[in-house]
Amino acid sequence: MRNFNLAVLEGRLTNDPELKYTQNGTALCNFSIANNHSYYKDEELHEEVYFIDITTWAKLAEQCNEYLKKGRRVIINGRIRQGRWQDDEGGNHSKISIIGNQVQFLDYQNKNDDKDSPVLPDDKDSPVLPDDEGSPVLPDDEEPY
Repeated sequence: MRNFNLAVLEGRLTNDPELKYTQNGTALCNFSIANNHSYYKDEELHEEVYFIDITTWAKLAEQCNEYLKKGRRVIINGRIRQGRWQDDEGGNHSKISIIGNQVQFLDYQNKNDDKDSPVLPDDKDSPVLPDDEGSPVLPDDEEPY
């Protein structure tokens, strides 16, 4: 039985996207976002920043690589993934990341604006780029870890 696994996050890219291809030619794009959280405790404002790794696949990966860069704001809609591995000394490790199914660009320049800004495939105010092909099911040796 499958359980519900949905993550929706907003943040700014902390680095430029990195595009790779699996052995069978499927594109994957890795990048990180910074997500800020503020709260009050004992009448004092506390701020936390979470750095979250994102992976997108297939056509969406290629679009993210083409149109995103460090500092851009995005909303990611995807699922939580926990990678697990064992180091050379036998120690167990794990890492939580997000597999992005949709990416919404929040701050971009229009085609008529600055040449250094990304040009999007259409002129919509707030494009959402869905992973039309779905996240591929890959063998363990093709995971991005």
